[in-house]
Amino acid sequence: MSVLPDPIPRLEAAAQALQTPCGDGHIQWHRWGPTDAGPSAPVVLLHGGSGSWTHWVRNIDALVAAGRQVLVPDLPGFGDSARPPGGGDADDVAPALEQGLAELLGARRCDLVGFSFGGLTAGLLAAAHPERAARLVVVGAPAMGVSDAGRIVLRGWRHLEDEAARTAVHRHNLAVLMLHRAESIDALALALHSANVVRDRMQRRRLARTEALKDALQQVRCPVWAIYGREDVLYTGRMDLLAEAFARGPRFQGLTLIDDAGHWVQYERAAAFDAALAQVLRA
Repeated sequence: MSVLPDPIPRLEAAAQALQTPCGDGHIQWHRWGPTDAGPSAPVVLLHGGSGSWTHWVRNIDALVAAGRQVLVPDLPGFGDSARPPGGGDADDVAPALEQGLAELLGARRCDLVGFSFGGLTAGLLAAAHPERAARLVVVGAPAMGVSDAGRIVLRGWRHLEDEAARTAVHRHNLAVLMLHRAESIDALALALHSANVVRDRMQRRRLARTEALKDALQQVRCPVWAIYGREDVLYTGRMDLLAEAFARGPRFQGLTLIDDAGHWVQYERAAAFDAALAQVLRA
């Protein structure tokens, strides 16, 4: 990754870089906090589609300050990680991710927190490997069977050679999908998004428009929470339906809605999100 604005260099310098096998390459991990966090389970943060570990740039410090060990991969097919063997969607990512967690954590459980595509991945992983997750927290996740993502139209940018034109498209796409408030599309958000989308090698994902997460939650054995931005464009006018869909999960504990926040809720309203997550992780 090219040099990005603060706090990315500081966080990278403070992290332990780790790698686990994935297909013909590896999964790139970052780890912060104590390697032995005592009785607290490590917190594993899974980023969204077309993203990287930097989707959590505004949330890592709070978790480390609370004494938690924090593990954040670039999911297979994104960032600096190799594509998963066998396919290009969350059901292909989850097995490679579990292989990496087994290498890094052994049999130790973790608190799985997944954003968007990462939330779907976390749900599939927790369903397939019930021994892995102590808690599951899904953040802005699709595949609950009630979103209306078909009306969201993103603009293409790969054909554009002019950097300013590309930046304008990235700003548009952030406004359409990711962030609710115009002022949230700051220089850091644009820099992160611009750096992440060019490394997305998983562009034909299909499961987000299905009920894959809703179905997986029927099999999850650990407690499940959800945190969403109240203005998440994936669920405009459908938050009641989303709450009903989650409530059908046998281990579901509750849905927290963060006011004045869109899809990338943990970036747009970081302090409110961190407080909500801290409350869940104390439960």
